[in-house]
Amino acid sequence: MDPKIIERAKSWLTEQYDEETRKSVQNMLDNDPNELTESFYRNLEFGTGGLRGIMGAGTNRMNIYTVAMATQGFANYIKKMNPGKELSIAIAYDGRNNSPAFANVTADVMSANGIKVYIFDCLRPTPELSFAVREMKCDAGVMVTASHNPKEYNGYKAYWNDGGQLVSPHDKNVIAEVEKITDPSMVNFKRNPELVNVLDEKFDEIYLNKVYGLSLSLDLIKKHNDLKIVYTPIHGTGRRLVPEILRRKGFENVYCVEEQMVVDGNFPTVKSPNPEEPAAMALAVNKAKELNADLVMATDPDADRVGIAVKDDKGEFILLNGNQTASIFVYYLLRRWNELGKLTGKEYIVKTIVTTELLFEIAKKFNVERFDVLTGFKYIADKILEYEGKMQFIGGGEESYGYLAGDFVRDKDAVIATSMIAEATAWAAEQGKTPYQLLMDIYKEFGLYKEKLVSLTKKGISGTEEIKALMAKFRATPPAVIAGEKVVETRDYKLQEAKDLLTGKVTPIALPKSDVLQFFTESGSKITIRPSGTEPKIKFYFSMKGNASNGLEAAMTTLDAKLEKAAKELTE
Repeated sequence: MDPKIIERAKSWLTEQYDEETRKSVQNMLDNDPNELTESFYRNLEFGTGGLRGIMGAGTNRMNIYTVAMATQGFANYIKKMNPGKELSIAIAYDGRNNSPAFANVTADVMSANGIKVYIFDCLRPTPELSFAVREMKCDAGVMVTASHNPKEYNGYKAYWNDGGQLVSPHDKNVIAEVEKITDPSMVNFKRNPELVNVLDEKFDEIYLNKVYGLSLSLDLIKKHNDLKIVYTPIHGTGRRLVPEILRRKGFENVYCVEEQMVVDGNFPTVKSPNPEEPAAMALAVNKAKELNADLVMATDPDADRVGIAVKDDKGEFILLNGNQTASIFVYYLLRRWNELGKLTGKEYIVKTIVTTELLFEIAKKFNVERFDVLTGFKYIADKILEYEGKMQFIGGGEESYGYLAGDFVRDKDAVIATSMIAEATAWAAEQGKTPYQLLMDIYKEFGLYKEKLVSLTKKGISGTEEIKALMAKFRATPPAVIAGEKVVETRDYKLQEAKDLLTGKVTPIALPKSDVLQFFTESGSKITIRPSGTEPKIKFYFSMKGNASNGLEAAMTTLDAKLEKAAKELTE
């Protein structure tokens, strides 16, 4: 074993660490060399989104010491950027194991550094934290969550004064400050109680009133208030606010999955609390079958993502992917803004580069401006900030089940999204349609797109190297044909250039550098490859475009086969 790992581990046996931590480290030294290596081979990286990792003792684990050191670095940067100013920060946390402890040590360190703290009295959704930063005019924010990761994980999302997660130059600059804090002895842990303020349910009212204000179809909800909606928070923070906003909007038949209304960081009813995975929505779908419900919605533990299930034309419940839900979401917003005479020509939507091009096709019809950004909702927030006071953001989203309407929150918001998806269901009912039929109408009008995501997990030190090697391979020898479709354009976001393979013309990409490759085919299909920024994975996003002129069913069957073929070619 690398002697540096042993040396680093032994430094955690000193008195500055609590007894439980010391015992855990000693146990690894005595009995578990593999766990010791994984826990100490590096420092847990404070990436551009903050921290995320497996909980436990060690420099490469989420614990009160790694959280405190990151917080000290963040506090130093906040002070550096605001000399002589009275500073404040908002802090929230989800229901994961250790989340309250991590949030409180964050409050300790921030207040010890003279920064006024607004901390929620119990678990809250991530989007409410984003809203709190703006509403309380804070200089920064911290959300303790690992989003939809498995139960072993926790994390720490850092926000700036616009309510969005850190973007350039703040992300890199905060990382630099965090890296200077190399030992807990450099952290000021002593809480200043006079600077710590608690936010309670009164603040929820301010937020819920804003969400309610986005409503576009309250009259139609009244007419269709008997729609049956099944909802689950998957043991997370959506448990109170989502049912409450649906009730306030007028939906009278909201059925919650009781087993999953219980806050539990072990997520006992699911393997992974991710609404992208069918197993996480199984209890909700089963309940919907019993009730013959019209709509199923599930939010992840920090209530920034939402997954939905709807009945197809055979009456069977099917799960929609993030691109399909985003298409219904954006179509509904633009259609209603148009019907209500709210479109002035100064509105726009935003999506990420890996999200379906269908959203742009919809926006074109309504003469609404559209922007592509890098993967990560923080880039959507940054675009909203860029156009603040110049144009009106209507909505947007990303394929990974994150959506936003309105601009008072600067992160994906499942409280807003669930309420607008339910509205869209009522609006569709007024047209005599189900959400599924609405989606089919969208395909017929704007083009058929089908998607598939393949994630290859590569854990540990060797996994990181494998991911790098895969990206290097695709960069050096890009595919000429994918699923029988000729590749006509490549985009390399690391080199910031797009290349037309038919003409050889190279065009600069006006987005920040990112380790992402895209291949576009002659049929309008798009394949994206990128390493995950938050998990040990490399992700392949397949979006195949088809022609529905011979009927949707035949076209979908053809596209499904192409998706399977493309995935096999690139990932096996």
